[in-house]
Amino acid sequence: MTNFPVLIVDDNPIIQKMMHISLSKAGYEVMSAENGRDALRKFDQKFYPIVLTDWMMPEMDGLELCRAIRNLSLDSYVFIILLTAKDSKDDIIKGLEAGADDYLTKPVNHPELMARLNTGRRVLELERSLKKANEEIRILSITDHLTGCYNRGYIGEHLPREIRRAYRYKHPLSVIISDIDHFKKVNDSYGHQVGDHVLREFVRLLKGSIRNNVDWLARYGGEEFLIALPETDLNGAMILAEKLKLVISESSIVHKDKAINITASFGITGFDVLESCDDIMVENIINKADKYLYQAKQEGRNCVRGGPL
Repeated sequence: MTNFPVLIVDDNPIIQKMMHISLSKAGYEVMSAENGRDALRKFDQKFYPIVLTDWMMPEMDGLELCRAIRNLSLDSYVFIILLTAKDSKDDIIKGLEAGADDYLTKPVNHPELMARLNTGRRVLELERSLKKANEEIRILSITDHLTGCYNRGYIGEHLPREIRRAYRYKHPLSVIISDIDHFKKVNDSYGHQVGDHVLREFVRLLKGSIRNNVDWLARYGGEEFLIALPETDLNGAMILAEKLKLVISESSIVHKDKAINITASFGITGFDVLESCDDIMVENIINKADKYLYQAKQEGRNCVRGGPL
């Protein structure tokens, strides 16, 4: 139950203490606040998925607190139980309309309180399960199923964001497009299963040489991959591409006792907002990097070519 901390909001210190003892014995992690404003201050410091709040309090009452919590930008849901001596239908409706999920009339009956808390926990557990499932679906939608890196859809969604972020913070941005040389020969010589294994290993080698949680790698199509390098100027991207070229050419990919050696070509471009005034389009960046990649292939493969956007 410690995954569901409870915030008790009541201006009566005796009620606060009694409920604190009762809920702590039941295994909850409990914090108290003396009114709505104090509760909101505590929300600034920590998230509370369950709130037990009195209705009548000075400075900010329970209804105002319910409305304020519902207006917060929170990542998860807050289950609010309103404690009140008012038990008319109109009062109950007011409380629910203000954002409360449930209510208890005072004096609070302990078994009923535990039952309502269990209801809240079930709601929160369901929300967590749904969020987890949705996140898994989201990850699948942006992941290349063969190699495990991001897919082309991710490029279309996130490269524009990287461009906007570069402009906002006046940071450079570079892009590398890499292509495995003579990949068709791998498939023709060893079969498509081996070719798939080579693609996965190629991605593993690239990922191992870029910055985690800063740079990102996506499959652009076939054996072509795009690497986005935020806060990296063209010179830094060229240095990285040379390093990647060596890593690939000096590594043997082993599959069922067969050692397969491959090389790759790299096309690089980028911009620095301090030197560039024009609006940068995703298509412009990709097309320019692709032109440099074509140049690298025309000039013998296993090499790096690049230039400014």
